[in-house]
Amino acid sequence: MSNFLHFIVTLLLMLSCSLLNPTYTAQANSSPNTVYEQRTIHSLDGIGKYYMGREIAQVMGHTGAGWLERSRRETEEQPSKVITAINLQPNYVVADIGAGTGYFSFRIAPLLTAGKVFAVDIQPEMIDIIEFFKKEKNISNVEPVLATVTNPNLPDESVDLALMVDAYHEFEYPQEVMQGIVKALKPGGRVVLVEYRGENPFIMIKRLHKMTQKQARKEMQAVGLVWRETKNLLPQQHLMVFEKLT
Repeated sequence: MSNFLHFIVTLLLMLSCSLLNPTYTAQANSSPNTVYEQRTIHSLDGIGKYYMGREIAQVMGHTGAGWLERSRRETEEQPSKVITAINLQPNYVVADIGAGTGYFSFRIAPLLTAGKVFAVDIQPEMIDIIEFFKKEKNISNVEPVLATVTNPNLPDESVDLALMVDAYHEFEYPQEVMQGIVKALKPGGRVVLVEYRGENPFIMIKRLHKMTQKQARKEMQAVGLVWRETKNLLPQQHLMVFEKLT
């Protein structure tokens, strides 16, 4: 009887821990062999998957394409400053990762008179939109690339600069995708990460759709990229520059 009571007490303690402490549940669902942690209790804006302490945000689907092309975007975010700040050369090959509708791709392409843009996205619907704009705008040096959640599907050592604007925080497998991007970069190639500033609670963007500079640098360092500079020239976003050394 005493053994039975001991079993019941132990079981009750375990249940109370799992109910009162969400991280207990997370540990139970995590594998020691993975860099990711899955938690049962999590933000409604996230997928319950954590990477290096950060919960990964829900992906903005293709139904949000109109928001990417909104007329007030230049006023709110000043994307033209991003294009000026990244110092593009005419022969560059640029990968626009999480390209969406190709908002940046089609603004960058005319500057690359001897280069091109890989417009990379995981959603076939976004690729269709890019193909439509490519024909409508008569721009030939934008190449749509359908990626997967784990692979950007880019040729090895083919890219001078990889640009990610408000996209990285939604990657379901950030480490695998970044490893693929690093592999695609030429030696000395750069990654430019643009993210809403997570340090500022007054920026009216959902918490999981912002990143602190400290977190971004930690995650880029994990795949071997070296931080070079952060340009805080945008109204609400960090512009962080990283480099592949070899």
